[in-house]
Formats: sequence, C-alpha cells, structure tokens
Amino acid sequence: MDSSPGFGVWELFWQSFDLFTVLLVLGSIVAVWIIVKCVLEIRPGTISSAKSTARIKSLIGQGNFGELRAFVERDRGLTAAVVREAIGQSARGRDAMREAAEVTASTECSRWFRKIEPLNVVGNLGPLVGLAGTVWGMILAFTTLGIEGGQAGPASLSIGISKALFHTLLGLMLAIPCLLVFGIYRQLVDKICTRAMADAARFIEQLPAEDTDAAPVEARKSA
Repeated sequence: MDSSPGFGVWELFWQSFDLFTVLLVLGSIVAVWIIVKCVLEIRPGTISSAKSTARIKSLIGQGNFGELRAFVERDRGLTAAVVREAIGQSARGRDAMREAAEVTASTECSRWFRKIEPLNVVGNLGPLVGLAGTVWGMILAFTTLGIEGGQAGPASLSIGISKALFHTLLGLMLAIPCLLVFGIYRQLVDKICTRAMADAARFIEQLPAEDTDAAPVEARKSA
C-alpha cells in the first residue's frame, strides 16, 4: 500500500512551523484562557442576581432604607452599585440621583463588556496573522521555483503551497470559536445589563430624595 508522507495534518503543522504558527498557537492559548474566564465570571448571578434584585425591591417596599443602604454597600451586583450611588446623591435631589445612576450604570456595563472584548480582538487578528503566514509561505515557494529556474515539479510545488495555506486554516480555526463565543456573551451581557439598569431605574424613582431646588421656593411661599 503506497502512502504519501508529509500530507497529514500533524506533518503539515510541523513542516509549517514558523513565527506565524507560534503566534497562532499563542493566540489559541490566550483565547482558551479568556473563554474559561468568561464562563466562570460572566453569569447572571455575578452581574446582577435575581436574589439581590428581589431583596432591594423588598427593602424599598418596606421603607427600610437604612438596611437598604447597608445591603447595597455589601452587594457587588450592577443593580446594587447603581442604587448605592443614587443613595449617595440623595441629599442633592432627584436629578443628581439620576445622573449618578446613569454614570455608574454606564461604567459597570463597560466593565463587563471589556471582559469579553479580547475575544473580538483575537478573533479578528487570527485570520490576518494566518493570511500573513500564507503570503510569506507563497513568497518562499515561488522564490524557490525561481531559483530552480522554473523546473520544480508539481508535487514539490503543491506541498509548498499547502504548507503556506495551512497558516490560513490555523487562523480560521482560531477566529471561529473566538467570534462565536464573543457573540454569545455579548448578547448575554447586553441582556443582563439592560435588565439590571431597568430595575435600578425603577428602584431609584422609589427612593426618597431631598429636592434642594424646592426648598427656597417653599421658604418664599411661607414668608
């Protein structure tokens, strides 16, 4: 049985091993680490848990604002963070509370999106690095063909081209899972953050606030 060495995946991998292959392998290791980190950290319970939201709603409904303040100081969820900042600005009036809540919500959402953004970067760079490796491999293949005076056989030329194209394959194998996971988690983070911000906005409207602009008006009326 005749076998053609050098055409297996592993053979192509080792024969194509160069700087571009190293970069793609390192990118794959980084991508796996980021994906594992996303799986462990990005969950509804870590961004803004339903239990925390229910507790805030219950405390506001009971009018227990002292315990509410203590609870949001301990809780690390997005909803609690927004409510905590709004409570801190309650002495300045309702508008100040809303402004603080908007800034905090934007900051917290950006923090969660930054956790998955490296997947987008790696996923987009992977094919480019692979393409660069392919172009370099094609340059070497045709340079060899020119040195040999155009007398290189089809078999040797095809092996050189296949090794060059292998970089593109590695780049695509890196990009596809990265962009897939990035798309899934982007939708998840957007969904959870949007719900948390809606809950926080509703809670803030139920919190007591001192209207500092209304005080002089009331004083003039009483005078």
